[in-house]
Amino acid sequence: MTRHRVRLAQADKTGLSQPKGSRAVPALHVSGGALIAGLLVWCGVTVTSAQAQAQDAPFITPSADTDVLYEVTSPTGDAVMKQRMRWQVSSLRQRLDPENSPVFMITSWPDHTLTVVDEGRKRESVMPAPSQGLTPPGKPAMTGTYARLGGSVVAGEQCTLWRTKDADGHSSDVCYTADGILLQVAQGGQITVRALTVSRTTQPDSVFAVPAGLKTEAPATP
Repeated sequence: MTRHRVRLAQADKTGLSQPKGSRAVPALHVSGGALIAGLLVWCGVTVTSAQAQAQDAPFITPSADTDVLYEVTSPTGDAVMKQRMRWQVSSLRQRLDPENSPVFMITSWPDHTLTVVDEGRKRESVMPAPSQGLTPPGKPAMTGTYARLGGSVVAGEQCTLWRTKDADGHSSDVCYTADGILLQVAQGGQITVRALTVSRTTQPDSVFAVPAGLKTEAPATP
């Protein structure tokens, strides 16, 4: 992937408005990798686009079908949510489901599309995927700067800690498994993304299917 970002956003920024009187649902928008390629960098971290050295970079795209439940905390610590991420390696598709929300998001990297589905309102919105590049599964990050810090265990999984820096020089510490699953992100000593459960199970095509009969809405514009 050419760059990866993960940020805490509001679901009503995707182009699908929330029902009147309801709260906007925080949604984890992941770009540049499959998660939480990609899903990186959540919560506002952007990895610089300098060429990475293969021996000094993590695998950042899962090489197996994956189902991960994340806990996401805003950088200020005043908002916490859970989000489920499912990844199908054969089709390079990712689905994100914020908890307690009728909205979910499907990213297809081969099609370069992000589809936001609101099952409560029977609406869908299709827009270009946040990033046009994806590091292939089983390959180390091709861009970005990384410094290996050591190892850790998150959600019962071994992972390697790496320090990255954004364009402004702000550091984030990320922890990836050997097969490319993002388990944790920390900024300023605060954990902003943390995997709670990890399952490497086959993800059927039906997980990534958009329900029939939805009305299409144009994405919101700034």
